[in-house]
Amino acid sequence: MSGREAAWRSAEEAAAALGPEGDLVGRLDMASFGQSMLAVLARAAGRPADVAGAALRFGTGLAMIWPAALRVCFGSDVTPPIPPGQDKRFADPSWEDNPAYFALRQAYLAALRLSDDLRAAGRGDPVTDAKAELAAGLLFDAVAPTNFLLSNPAAVKRAFETGGFSLVRGAGNFADDLVHNNGRPRQADTRPFQLGVNLAATEGKVVFRNDLIELIQYAPQTGQVHATPILASPPWINKYYIMDLAPGRSFFEWTIQHGRTVFAISYRNPDAGMRGVTLDDYLINGPRAALDVVTDITGASKIDIVGLCLGGALTAMLAAYLTAQGDDRIGSVTLLNTLLDYSEPGVLGVFTDELTVSRLERQMAATGFLDGGKMAATFDMLRANDLIFGYVVSNWLMGQRPPPFDILAWNGDSTRLPAAMHSFYLRSLYINNELATGELELAGQRLSLSSIKTDTYIVGAINDHIVPWPASYKATHLLGGTVRYVLTSGGHIAGIVNPPGPKCWYETAERNFATADQWRAAGGKTGPPGAPNVPAPWARLHRWETSATRRSTTRPAPTSAGDAHHTPGSAGRPHSLDKSTNLLGIVSNIDRDPRRTR
Repeated sequence: MSGREAAWRSAEEAAAALGPEGDLVGRLDMASFGQSMLAVLARAAGRPADVAGAALRFGTGLAMIWPAALRVCFGSDVTPPIPPGQDKRFADPSWEDNPAYFALRQAYLAALRLSDDLRAAGRGDPVTDAKAELAAGLLFDAVAPTNFLLSNPAAVKRAFETGGFSLVRGAGNFADDLVHNNGRPRQADTRPFQLGVNLAATEGKVVFRNDLIELIQYAPQTGQVHATPILASPPWINKYYIMDLAPGRSFFEWTIQHGRTVFAISYRNPDAGMRGVTLDDYLINGPRAALDVVTDITGASKIDIVGLCLGGALTAMLAAYLTAQGDDRIGSVTLLNTLLDYSEPGVLGVFTDELTVSRLERQMAATGFLDGGKMAATFDMLRANDLIFGYVVSNWLMGQRPPPFDILAWNGDSTRLPAAMHSFYLRSLYINNELATGELELAGQRLSLSSIKTDTYIVGAINDHIVPWPASYKATHLLGGTVRYVLTSGGHIAGIVNPPGPKCWYETAERNFATADQWRAAGGKTGPPGAPNVPAPWARLHRWETSATRRSTTRPAPTSAGDAHHTPGSAGRPHSLDKSTNLLGIVSNIDRDPRRTR
């Protein structure tokens, strides 16, 4: 594998590990994690037999390493005393063939196994156990022998092959990251990306603006469009254009090319002046206001809504709110990697206990907001091998430059969250799970998910650790209408940026079952990796939304954006042109035809 191919592979693995909702939590509180580790060890000390068993297993493993390494030295076939498993960090053949590297890896694995055994002996409280597991994982990820030059055979070989130039380039990368990236290795080269040119490049115009959102109407690309428009509800933890990445990888572009009229919400990046903005405000001044504008512009009696991640949760809240108000304008709801039942919230549950949320509230009280950019380091530590140390190896030890990668560039363009809204969100959903239990009240209305009778299409991703797909599947039993669930390849974000192609697949079942495992056992997979032209969930969603039994009517495509009351550019300077909100340092061209800028 060439250096460039290795760099692209690292970028793809990092993209698969992304989850912007990691920014929903505060910085990694090492004191809290250290206390959790001590608590687990204290419980383990009360079980001396288990501790003795762990120590004996560790000592026996160490004693078996050196005879095995000696056999490797003489070229004998050796079964490692400690099974190495499938760890891509140790893919170089020297970890098997070189006795020194063989012994080093085995010693590392023995220590890792000891840590697992001691934590197993000290289990007792789910929150402290989970925090201790994360702390131990981060520690062992950091001290892995692959992170250091002399103990990484691949890096040593590359240094010899390049005559030392890889070390020079790596030192340059390290110095640049130290000065310009807060000492962290870069995940992607963002320089080639320009908003409106090769990111967020689908032609559209801002047709409405209030203090919280802009509403973008995208230009049609077909002569006829379906009568029912689509409103996209993205998360407000990152910028809206995750649904409009590079041409060919844009959900908006693909949908428009298949005859849909698309509107998208873009949220304002809050500052201290918005500290009092609530989740009620996000509901009413966000998708509710956008729905009114879409109705005015298109005259449509029904509007399909597609919600992603946090925007999907707000979409479900909107649907329940409108149902209670007797408003039936929503035609169908699509939820992409969305959590509605927070009883099993995945890894973020570790950061949403009472102690952690209270600490975060104190931080937000001082600033008025949560800075998603600063919080991104927290999430990176949760997937440290993919998002930190993999780049330590490729960028600093191997001397490679990270490749340009649109998802990773987008991930760096994070936003802030108002203090009042975020505190309410964490407490009401993550701590109290009020949305699933029917106890959540917004804008004076108690929200009942079971009252939603519109058809709903839910997509989960097999490798999503932020919204574990079994947790997202629980929504099938919360909503009152017909619900179709689809499981797709990829992670939290890569599972959505999943256009038709040879790498994607999806699974479906004829009906919903009581549990996610039962549903999957009864379903079937379409498009194993390598199959040509696999119809990704984008295509399946389009067929579902436009089937003859749902809405088959079409009409001529609009010739201009907006209407007499919603004129593009009439509301002053758009929020999306605020350079301070764009971590790429580039001004968006959303109000211009991007094809004229190329």
